[in-house]
Amino acid sequence: MRRILTIVATLAMGVALGGMLSQVSPAARIMFAWTASPTFERTASTRAEPAMAKDASTPSESKGATEKAPEGPIDMLPERIDAQGIEVAPVEKGVLARRLAVPGTITLDMDMVARVPGRVIGTVTQMRKRLGDAVTQGEVVAVLDSREVADAKSEYLTASVAFDLKKTLFERAQTLWAKRISAEQQYLQARETFLEAELRLELARQKLSALNLDPAAVAKAAKQESAPNAGASSLREYQIRSLIGGRVIERKVDVGSLVGSQGDPSDLYTVADLSKVWAELAVSTADLDEITEGQAVGITSGRDSAKRGDGRIIFVSPLVNPDTRSARVIALIDNVALTWRPGAVVTAGIVIKEEPVEVLVPRVALQTIGGESVVFVRTPNGFQRRAVTTGRSDEQAVEITSGLSAGEQIAVKNTFLLKAELGKSEAGDGN
Repeated sequence: MRRILTIVATLAMGVALGGMLSQVSPAARIMFAWTASPTFERTASTRAEPAMAKDASTPSESKGATEKAPEGPIDMLPERIDAQGIEVAPVEKGVLARRLAVPGTITLDMDMVARVPGRVIGTVTQMRKRLGDAVTQGEVVAVLDSREVADAKSEYLTASVAFDLKKTLFERAQTLWAKRISAEQQYLQARETFLEAELRLELARQKLSALNLDPAAVAKAAKQESAPNAGASSLREYQIRSLIGGRVIERKVDVGSLVGSQGDPSDLYTVADLSKVWAELAVSTADLDEITEGQAVGITSGRDSAKRGDGRIIFVSPLVNPDTRSARVIALIDNVALTWRPGAVVTAGIVIKEEPVEVLVPRVALQTIGGESVVFVRTPNGFQRRAVTTGRSDEQAVEITSGLSAGEQIAVKNTFLLKAELGKSEAGDGN
């Protein structure tokens, strides 16, 4: 009975306290609750703080994982570097160029083209070169059979023999007159005859020279033919020689053709030295004031941008084409490797302005990794990724303002292979 009364009294006290708490302020209730249950509140805070710390760190770590670029060395043996075509070059000073792009066409350098004329009337007996064959300066490229040449050679040989005879007679008459053995009149007649022979010989020699024949060679050939068991006469044979070295780009006659006469072909070949060619450019009047002779020019093929050539402007026309409102500009281009074929369409970049920079690298040496511009520096074991800051640039090169010094060795070709290699090594570390 006493226990029942105790329970009833306790319940009544709880109800009374509940009514009292409903009348106090929220701050008092919170203070009462904290005082009544300190262990619960501290435990809840302890459990909540690690969760909040974990949630707060997750976005930061996730963002860092996204922005972080792969780092670390790339181990690569020299044999593998060579096999993959990765080229290395030192970082140097350079010049950035501002260029004006204009269309153009490759043409022959007219100073390096020569026609091979027949020179005399005759019949072609030999054609020793075909289209595209290489020719050296002075090389025999064809042979003619010519009566005109035979007459010139015969005249020279006759004049030479007559000169020798008249010279001997003159020397004898001069000796006799000096000793007063012969009369002065005989001496004077011998002298006159000798001078006439000398004049005829000189005229015959000049005629051979006009035909590009060597008098000494003609005399030597005549002596060989007069020897026993000599072959057929070569008086009618006329050798055609090339005036320049180059390649045969045109062949105009065949064996048996007549040349030299009126209505006959006058040339046998056209030979061109293609080690240098012209790029004929059309520059608009708006840009013409910026073009001067001597400016550097770089040309590229319309289809292959990797095909490049260098040259300089040698002519700026003072006339403007009224139809196109452009002027003719000629650039002389080096073509030792025979890269450029006359008739090909090209794009020329005329250097308008040049700016020197301290550190310059080719565009192909740069790669973008994690939003950064990087180069690959050569190390004893391979390469090392290096972040750099870029500055000004042109079509071919980029200025480096920080991160790289002149003299360092970097990869300048096939750097995308190193970027892929770096990505594979990072993926392997992650696994």
